[in-house]
Amino acid sequence: MELTKYITEMAKAAKDACYALNMASTAQKNQLLSFIASGLSAERNKILAANETDISAARKQGIDTALLDRLQLNESRIAAMIDGVHQVAALADPVGEMDEFRVLPNGITLGKMRVPLGVIGMIYESRPNVTLDAAILCLKTGNSCVLRGGSEAINTNKAIASVITSSLKQAGLPENAVNLLTDTDRAGVDILVGLSEYIDVIIPRGGKGLVQRVNEKARIPVIKHLDGICHVYIDASAEAEMAINIAVNAKTSRYGTCNTMETLLVHVSRAAELLPVLQQKYAEKGVELRGCKLTQKILHNDIIPASEIDWSTEYLAPILSIKVVNDVSEAISHINYYGSHHTDSIITNDLSHAQLFLRMVDSSSVMVNASTRFADGYEYGLGAEIGISTDKVHVRGPVGLYGLTSQKWIVMGQGQVRL
Repeated sequence: MELTKYITEMAKAAKDACYALNMASTAQKNQLLSFIASGLSAERNKILAANETDISAARKQGIDTALLDRLQLNESRIAAMIDGVHQVAALADPVGEMDEFRVLPNGITLGKMRVPLGVIGMIYESRPNVTLDAAILCLKTGNSCVLRGGSEAINTNKAIASVITSSLKQAGLPENAVNLLTDTDRAGVDILVGLSEYIDVIIPRGGKGLVQRVNEKARIPVIKHLDGICHVYIDASAEAEMAINIAVNAKTSRYGTCNTMETLLVHVSRAAELLPVLQQKYAEKGVELRGCKLTQKILHNDIIPASEIDWSTEYLAPILSIKVVNDVSEAISHINYYGSHHTDSIITNDLSHAQLFLRMVDSSSVMVNASTRFADGYEYGLGAEIGISTDKVHVRGPVGLYGLTSQKWIVMGQGQVRL
């Protein structure tokens, strides 16, 4: 009962703050973001110390390497977070934008206005930078938010949230516009997703189990961030050096991210040429390979046989499954069947194959001759992202400012009445 009361009060406070936040001008919101950026810089040592406390506890609990990577902050990641705040401040404010105007035969002018969604409930694991990204994107778009991070990052999340709360106070805006739930009891997830009276949208970002639980329990619209089973397909016409560089980067840049390649598809005409080179490069990075029968034959059975489950697994680890395919159509079919509709890339010099891949692969980001690691709000120029939606409604791909707004109809007349 106490937990229900606590979370309900936090959600209600965010709802109340939302109305005041809606009245804030773009200049006020940008000033707030400037205060946040300055606060992060001033408090970086406290944030890093809090993060080290979380990292030490996580190591003692035996949390795996991929989750530790997601949890850890350092000087460069703090710098990237601060830069992300400045990027969001520099972006155009979508709230209040009006478009699609037309005059009806009766003289009424009809159009649309972009507006905040309201109160965003954010449920996430491991990554403390999500606390900042969610807050700044919500604040820029006039949304308040209730943040529920994981217990493994609680000290870091508190340190970041403290900067945000102080900045809201400094800007003269309601401190409850961003509320971090400090009680990380798992029962709180079920409570939060049922508060339809106060929460307008739920965004889960974490493991498959968390997202499925939220989706099953929620009484509120959900923008889902599911797993990232990403592919790179090396086509028959691919330039060899480009294909190798992209295939290595997409897998080894970072293992614990949702835009990391988990399956490599190679055209049968290029497999004997490219797979031994890639095998060597992956070996240098400590990547375990699992392959189809033809891949095993080419690599002299030096790799683990890939099972059916490998094709639909997000490893988040130095493990890669490899399959040799006969053509671009087989690659597309494999991706659409086994993938998670996150991010997939083709390496090719054949324009018709590139166009077919772009049109037929059913993912939120589809790429030509680029690493899947670019599927990111920061890289897309969104400043930050609140998640990468693998849904088709209401937003798809990296969720930035526009993904946290909706549109309403506006009607302007000169005294018309309906007959």
